[in-house]
Amino acid sequence: MRTEDGACDAAEGAAYGATGDYQPGVLDLRRSLGQAAPIVFDSPHSGAHFPLDFGTVVGREDLARVQDSHVDALYAGVTAAGASLLAAQFPRSYIDPNRSLEDLDSRLLDGAWPGVLRPSDKTRLGHGLIWRSFPPDRMMYQRRLSVSEVMARIEGYWRPYHTALEGLLHESVSAFGAVWHINCHSMPAGSSPLVSRRTGGNRADIVLGDRDGRSCDPAFTAFVRDRLTAKGYTVRVNDPYKGAYIVQAYSDPRHGRHSLQIELNRSIYMNERTLERSASFDGLRTDLTDLAFDIRDYANAAALPQAAE
Repeated sequence: MRTEDGACDAAEGAAYGATGDYQPGVLDLRRSLGQAAPIVFDSPHSGAHFPLDFGTVVGREDLARVQDSHVDALYAGVTAAGASLLAAQFPRSYIDPNRSLEDLDSRLLDGAWPGVLRPSDKTRLGHGLIWRSFPPDRMMYQRRLSVSEVMARIEGYWRPYHTALEGLLHESVSAFGAVWHINCHSMPAGSSPLVSRRTGGNRADIVLGDRDGRSCDPAFTAFVRDRLTAKGYTVRVNDPYKGAYIVQAYSDPRHGRHSLQIELNRSIYMNERTLERSASFDGLRTDLTDLAFDIRDYANAAALPQAAE
């Protein structure tokens, strides 16, 4: 896949050979650096490689403000704790891995869609599988997209990401009997135009989303909350983010599949105006690496009884 930014050079890509998989412009998969643990981190919205066929009329600087800048770098140290880290390389506004394939706006298309469409509130706001509008009300395209080009985005970007994520989760369940999956995101310091019926007020430092206790054992949510609170962060649970498609699609706590969404307030690690990393970036990265080691200990202790059954 070619991108406007240019693909990663061969030497950089080869560095992932033994411990992961790098598909330029599509995904970056980094596996455990040591003994593997039943932990998977994924960052679906940190991609900044703009495909040549994007064709949007919205400028790149604006699009960069709605992606999870630097989130993949913040979690880069988790592989030292035995976790895997998957990150999308393409922007969410091109095609969003955190949306269902049915969450597509028919008003974007120049023809009939061959599959089932079940647009969500996100699609009605213009931010479904493929964005129709840029917040608050700018159109992303001056034309309708062809069915074939939307299918090409699905097959070239959305599906490889989900194939990789599903494979990582399956490997952990097969090896350990369970998996603890952390879905990694960032959020604006104030209210977001991407969240309907939510205005005003400053956010907590970190928001954990477990779909009101349905996507993971609530004890795991409490464990992560307590570890982050102990490090001095203000933490809320399911307010205002409960977890979206990825957490919903891959979680099954009754069968050992625990998925937790973590939203980081961008103001605690970057300048939201310039998108540059702030002085607190390294400290947060260290804390998230420490959290991965804590989750490893929690997961290993919880997985042993399940593996013995």
